[in-house]
Order: sequence, then C-alpha cells, then structure tokens
Amino acid sequence: MNILMFSPSYGLAGGAVIAANRLFHGLLFQGADVKMLVGKMSGKNDRVNVIQHNFLGEKILSRLTLALGLNYIHYYSSFRIPDYDFFKEADVLNFHTIHSGYFNYLALPKLTRLKPAVFTLHDMWSFTGHCGFSYRCEKWKTGCGKCPYLNEYPSMKWDNSAFEWKLKKYIFKRSKISIVVPSKWLLSNARQSILNHFTMHHIPNGLNLDTFRPLDQLQCKKMLNIPAEKKVLLFAAMGLSDHRKGGDLLYRSLCDLPQSMKKSVVLLTMGHPENSFRNMDIQTCNLGYISGDGEKAVAFSAADLYLFPSRADNFPCIVQESIACGTPVVAFDVGGIPELVRPGITGLLAVPGDTTDFLARFTDLLDQDDYREKMRLNCRRVALEEYGIDVQVKSYLKLFSSLVN
Repeated sequence: MNILMFSPSYGLAGGAVIAANRLFHGLLFQGADVKMLVGKMSGKNDRVNVIQHNFLGEKILSRLTLALGLNYIHYYSSFRIPDYDFFKEADVLNFHTIHSGYFNYLALPKLTRLKPAVFTLHDMWSFTGHCGFSYRCEKWKTGCGKCPYLNEYPSMKWDNSAFEWKLKKYIFKRSKISIVVPSKWLLSNARQSILNHFTMHHIPNGLNLDTFRPLDQLQCKKMLNIPAEKKVLLFAAMGLSDHRKGGDLLYRSLCDLPQSMKKSVVLLTMGHPENSFRNMDIQTCNLGYISGDGEKAVAFSAADLYLFPSRADNFPCIVQESIACGTPVVAFDVGGIPELVRPGITGLLAVPGDTTDFLARFTDLLDQDDYREKMRLNCRRVALEEYGIDVQVKSYLKLFSSLVN
C-alpha cells in the first residue's frame, strides 16, 4: 500500500506540520511505503517533494482572488498534482492543513475521485467561512457572513466569509473523503458542520515517547543555567505575542504574582521573544524557537509547570509533549485542551480568559510539591497509555487499508 501525504511543509515549524511529520516518520518506522507532497521543506528527503507552482501566474491571479477575500484558490498548480509520479503511485491520499498557502481546495473533487482519501483536521478552517478557530461565534453551523474575526488566521481583506462557506460546502459535497480528527471536541463540531455527511474517525496525535520522557530536573536546570532552588514556569509558542496563544493573558497573570513568589520563580520561554515579557520583576530565560525534540524535552523536564493560556486550540502537540515529559499543565478550559489537561490528574483548568483564576490555579499547584509530583507520574502514565506514535500509526494503517480494500 502506497500512502501519499500532503502537508504545508516538511522539517519546519507549526503544530499541525509537526503532527503530520511525526505521523509520516511513524508510518515509515512501521514499514509503510509513504511519501509526501509539501509546500516547502527543510533539508533533503527522497520521499518528500515540493509542489511546483507557477509563481508569476498565480501571483497575478491572487491580486484578484485575495482582493475578493478568497484565500488559496489562486493556486491552480494543485490541479496538476495527478501528473506527479508520487500521486500516480499512491493507493491512498492523506491531506493535512490545506489552508497554509500551498494548495487549492477547489482541486479536492478531482483528486479524491482518482484516489481514496483521508482528510486530517487540525482546526476548524474546513467548515468555517475562513477562520481556523471561531471562538464563540457559531455562524459556521448555518452559513457565515458579517464575520467578527476577519483578522483571525487566515485573515480576509474584506468580508466574503458567507461566499467562502458556500464554496467549501459545494466543494466538499463533490469530494470523496474520510475525516480524521485528533480531538473529540473537533469531532463534535465537525459533525454539526458542512462536513457532516462524511465518515469521521477520532485518532489522537502521537509522539515518540522515547524522546519525550522525564529527565533529571536538576541536571536539566544546570544545562539551562537555571538556579537549582528556583521553581520553573514554562511557556512556549512560535511567537510569544501570538494573540490566540494568550501570551498577553499570561503576562497579566504574572504581573499579579505575589512579590515573594516572583523572587522564587524563573519564567522559561520557548519561541520568538518579541519583547513579550518585560518589567515583571521575574527572572526570565528565553531559549528562542526550538525545533529539536531532545532540546524541548530538556526544557519540559526542567520545568515545574507548563503554562498554556491559549484562547482557542484543538489538540496541541506542545501540551502532549509536556505531559509525556511528566510536566503538569495549567491551561484554560477551551477547545480540545481538557482532553489532555485533566483536572487533578495531568494538570488544572482555569475559566477561559480569566487571568485571576489562571494565576490562582498555577500558584496553588506550585505551592504543593507532593501534589505536583503525583501529577508528574500521572502525566507519564497517560502518555504511555494513550499517546505513543505506534498507537496512532496502527489506527491510520487500519483506516487506509479499509479504504483501499
């Protein structure tokens, strides 16, 4: 069975990209014949090809489509994908994140008539008028328009969300795909959406539990030049000022931290700093953006708590990584996060957007060493039972085989 995956990139950043790359390597490790078509890549891999674009023609067309508030439909090179050898050899297709500037979703009906296909959702984009996360808006259930989040990724220059929603509905009605979702939260939403006529499967993302594992905390602190006696709070995001990831909410919470506690903690951050955490009277240590899994495991193991103040999320890889390393998580009760952050087991949840409650949750847990140690053991146990990459790969292979047969 030859599997062809589609992803925005290979070897580069982004939670959905990381999840797709891990599945790709997990399938290879299990002996599957898998290849990938991507928008861009880092390094070389004979099993990965970059989709070739007509940059001049597509750029000219994009001036019209983007001005009309329609994202990605200028990539007419997607209709030539059946000419690729990777596509001709494939028995089954697996699409990941088709809205990151490398693929035209109008090509889905053509591609999925030629090969059985699986579409793995990593956010809400496929059934909204344009946004990856709709927050409290539920217009996607009946038809978008008058969008309250035009600047939400992927942003629109002017509000054509009603038409894009209808266009997606038209395209998906003419496509033949099976849906995979990593979280039960996204599964519930997808079943209420324009995708509700498709067969849907819940398969959580997996990761390498030999790499993401608890390491000696004192040794990890020493490696990062963090004083042994300090408690470590960890926060990570590609851009630490990313509005959806809630860096501003964390900043407000930390500013209200009691002065005595400010002196006893270190804020460890991973991601592009962007001057997000200044003037808090708290020792900070920024590691920059880290792509290496081993380096991330060191950071998680050095931390006493991982703080995740995201305003909206599906099934974040970074939270999985923290849990696998035995580091409890404090987060807001939004999206699919409660499926990972289980109160009293793998962490604590705060009222969405309430910085006072968020502060109370993580300071309370920070003061209770025994409780936190119990959570550390729970985190690792949950990861071993549910989030191994082999579990995810077996589920995908079973699904692929059923479609091919």
